[in-house]
Amino acid sequence: MMTNFDELLQHAGGFGPFQKRIAFLGTLPISLFAFVLVGVVFLGNTPDHWCKNAGAAHVQEDCGVSMEEVRNLTVPHAGPHGSHSRCTKFDMDWNFSAVSCSDLSHWSIPTNTTPVSSCDEGWMFDPTWTTVVTEFALVCEQSWLADLNQASLAAGFFIGAFVSGYVADRFGRKLCFIVSILGLGVSGMCIIISPYYPLFLVFRCLQGFFAKAAWTTTYVLVIEFFGSNNRKFVSVMSRTLYSTGMVFIPGLAYYIHSWKNLQLTMTLPIFIFLVYYWVMPESPRWLLSQGKTIEAMNIVENVAKCNKKSMPADLPEMDVLVGQQEIVPPSVKDLFRTPKMRKHTIILIYAWFTSTVVFQGLLFRLGITGDNVFLDFFISAVVELPTGLIFYLLVDRVGRRPLLTAANLVAGVACLIVPFIMQNFSWLRRSIAIVGRLAVAIGSETVVFTNSELYPTSLRNLGVSVCSSASDIGAVAAPFLLYRLASVWQELPLLLYGVMSLVCSGLVMMLPEMKGVDLPETIDDVENRGKKDEQKFGKPNNII
Repeated sequence: MMTNFDELLQHAGGFGPFQKRIAFLGTLPISLFAFVLVGVVFLGNTPDHWCKNAGAAHVQEDCGVSMEEVRNLTVPHAGPHGSHSRCTKFDMDWNFSAVSCSDLSHWSIPTNTTPVSSCDEGWMFDPTWTTVVTEFALVCEQSWLADLNQASLAAGFFIGAFVSGYVADRFGRKLCFIVSILGLGVSGMCIIISPYYPLFLVFRCLQGFFAKAAWTTTYVLVIEFFGSNNRKFVSVMSRTLYSTGMVFIPGLAYYIHSWKNLQLTMTLPIFIFLVYYWVMPESPRWLLSQGKTIEAMNIVENVAKCNKKSMPADLPEMDVLVGQQEIVPPSVKDLFRTPKMRKHTIILIYAWFTSTVVFQGLLFRLGITGDNVFLDFFISAVVELPTGLIFYLLVDRVGRRPLLTAANLVAGVACLIVPFIMQNFSWLRRSIAIVGRLAVAIGSETVVFTNSELYPTSLRNLGVSVCSSASDIGAVAAPFLLYRLASVWQELPLLLYGVMSLVCSGLVMMLPEMKGVDLPETIDDVENRGKKDEQKFGKPNNII
């Protein structure tokens, strides 16, 4: 008699046409989630700007003077390269009514001794692209408000991680995903029509809330259709589609000059995934955990039919046994109640936090060191493309724990080496940095994959959501750590990233190896599996 879902799945087909189809359909939305997560690089970009001067603007209009000429007359030079000041202007009365446009020699030319004042009349922006910054004038004294754009999104991620995990484990993966997709699309549209920045931030937070819910739910839903030997396929599809979405972002932003049109372009395709209500089945693992045996077995039979497999004759007897399981509502306390669960949760929280701080820190660092944000972002995205393939080739060969350890070790060493390489060897510095960034990406993907395997079915979505919420805290901390430490020494952030990665490399060694192991169905499976792993892989150091 079969004792768990993985044995049943072997009869229905653990990696057939059904799994390949649902893996593609389930991970396809992740390509659009990339727009939400990193689209702020272009939506919230701060273009070149300078103080507006109403009098000088009239001269430009009446006399046909170029914008650059007016700028030279009204804005002082500042900075090491003689660039124009962004937040001050010459404090002069620009009254040209008595001066002929053809007699420019009579114009009063400002000097270094001319007093300056703040931009009390507003700002002029480079007209090439409009962004959220230009829409709400988030520059100079108001520039700190621009940082709230990403902070609000991360706050939504954090809240969504807890709420969606409970909802998905309590009411189902499919329902949570459909509601989240609808909320993600509606909040994205509301961002475009927000007349006030505070209201914009509210919808930005809601966008983060629903994006996190949709991502974690669809990932868990899909992976629960796979057996232990083929779960890596889901991670490969997920990472590849996410990286593909990132590659498209700079191209869209380059050709779509209006931030509202760009936001509209990135939001409308989201509504297409509402058809998944009729296309995607509910997770049979979740249905069984809720005692909904008939619905679960109907889905399993459809899986077998699609995979051209036959189900065992004693299926009805198993239905009765599974239906007698006690249903216990999921709780965050369950993630910390028992020793093994508590250890897994604490280590995974730190791993999520570290991977996000280091990954985003390296991404932001590449952006501030280059002049072309479109090209810099494109290169960074292309570097990530091989992540899924490398992960696929290694995760079952070397195992989850060794791969996660090695990835963080390589990333840590790379971050520690780069600051001490002379600037003359820029090619070597850049190459090591790319290797480090690729290692961080592989480590991040392994964390996601490992997280989903370490929790029982009734707590799997909640476990992924709670642990991944640490990445949302990391998303808020990453720019602050980068810019504050870089103001002391430009290479100081890399030293922090290196130490954090090395610590993570040591901690993940205490996680159990899940290669070739069935997904746990209960908390007892997690606790008992630890004893089996100690016999098979050796006893890990337990300091938590």
